[in-house]
Parts: sequence; C-alpha cells; structure tokens
Amino acid sequence: MSSIVFLLIGLAAGAAILFWVFWEKAPGLMILENESRYGFEETDSLLTRALADREWKTPFVHDLQQTMRNNGFEVKKVKVFEVCKPALAHQVLKGDQERVVSSLMPCRIALYERSDGKVFISRMNSGVMARPMKGVVPEVMKQAAMEIEEILKPLLRDKS
Repeated sequence: MSSIVFLLIGLAAGAAILFWVFWEKAPGLMILENESRYGFEETDSLLTRALADREWKTPFVHDLQQTMRNNGFEVKKVKVFEVCKPALAHQVLKGDQERVVSSLMPCRIALYERSDGKVFISRMNSGVMARPMKGVVPEVMKQAAMEIEEILKPLLRDKS
C-alpha cells in the first residue's frame, strides 16, 4: 500500500514540475526576441530591404504607434511586418488539410522600441510551433523560420 502512495506522490510531483517548467519556458520557446544593432528607423529600412532581397513580400506593415495615437493613446514605436514568401506559402495553401494553418499566415515580425530606447525584433518561433503539425507544414514552416533568421541575423546584436 505504501508503495502505491509513493508512486502517486511521485507522479503528482512529476506532473507539477513538468507543468511549472512548461509554464515558465513556453513563452521563450514560442516567441523569439532579440535586440537590434540599430535604431528603429534604420532597422525598419534594413529589414524592409533584406526581406525584398530574399524574395519575401511585405503585404502590410502595421504602425501600431500611429494606430494607438489615432485612438488617443501614446506608446513607443511599434511596427508589425506581415511577411510572406509566395513559393513557401503556396506549398501550405494548396492542400486542404494544410490550409488550417492559414490563420498563422503571413508570418509576422515585430519591431519595437522599449522605454530605455533600445530596439527589439520579435517573431513567432514557427519552426518549433510547426513540429506537431502534419503534412508539409512542419518542413515549410521550418524553412520559413530558417530564412527569416538568416534575414534577421545581420540586424541582431550578438547574444552574450
């Protein structure tokens, strides 16, 4: 009887630890954030150019600072770039089963300024997010994530 109690306590403790680790680490796994080497406007310009050079389209850029200002609120500079590489997007959108992930499309890259004046870039870690998905989605999203990281690498401060 006592071994069953110890087993149950062990299982409960293991589940609690697993839940805590997931709760603490999941945001860092799903969203990537890095400081830019440059100021806001220069990062904006360099990012726009780098995306175009790698055949990524930017159908829309949301200027959230302006949107908030239009609604009576002041925030630091924030832009969200909707980016898409049609050759990759087509692989996902052509299949009925894969099309479910269209709610994650296009990819988004956020550029924002913090109160201390430092500029950061964040984006969804689509390579990790896609792992449990089926069909061509994991490979396409992994490819998209790798390309985005290659595009961003010259803009990002070294992690130290």
